[in-house]
Amino acid sequence: PQAVEELEQKGVHVVQSVDEVPCGKVIVRSHGITRTDHDALVEKGVRIVDATCPFVNKAQEHARTLSREGYAVIVVGDANHPEVKSIVSYIEPGVPILTSLADIRFAAGIRKAGIVAQTTQSFENLMQFVSASLKRFPEVRVFNTICHATILRQKESTAVAGKADVMIVLGGYNSANTRRLAEICKEINPRTHHIETDAELTADLVGEASCVGVTAGASTPQWIIDDLVAKIRQMWRGEKIDVTYYK
Repeated sequence: PQAVEELEQKGVHVVQSVDEVPCGKVIVRSHGITRTDHDALVEKGVRIVDATCPFVNKAQEHARTLSREGYAVIVVGDANHPEVKSIVSYIEPGVPILTSLADIRFAAGIRKAGIVAQTTQSFENLMQFVSASLKRFPEVRVFNTICHATILRQKESTAVAGKADVMIVLGGYNSANTRRLAEICKEINPRTHHIETDAELTADLVGEASCVGVTAGASTPQWIIDDLVAKIRQMWRGEKIDVTYYK
């Protein structure tokens, strides 16, 4: 939210639909947009600055290729997330699309299935879908489209959570990857708190911790992380507080 607010102050306005786009220039978010929206922007004649994450582009391409080669397509992720919607939009019409383990268990008449994943999914969740698919379909083809940075961030964050007395996960409440980080860290450290801004940091949140762990979602700007770490150190100045964080 803070990053979006900063962009608004610089004259970059967020729109929710192609209909809201005036003439000029459009920046496509990292989650990507649906093929229908992309075609509509081209038809409008606006200049498109495509900031779609390369890993999302790969997931779109793999989904399209699988569907053209006759595979039912399994998309591992949140079906309502903009990124998943963009991936699904590149699947050829008429091809079965499965987005849950229940879809896989009750699928009928499918001989071969291909799997792609939302880029911010955990590897463990992807493997659950792979395992279920191998039991259900004679042929399964898998593309690991999880972002390497996401995998590393999750791994390093759990390491920090294991060392800290209290773990702070910083990032938007509407951010899927930040929420997932908080879930993973909470499994390691029950005293994990997901906050959106440093204004939510209170003495009660940290309590008598001697080590505070900090991590942040993929889209959280570095300056926001730095501000939080500085506030932690300032609030507990003079006390033995070790701030361990992954950035």
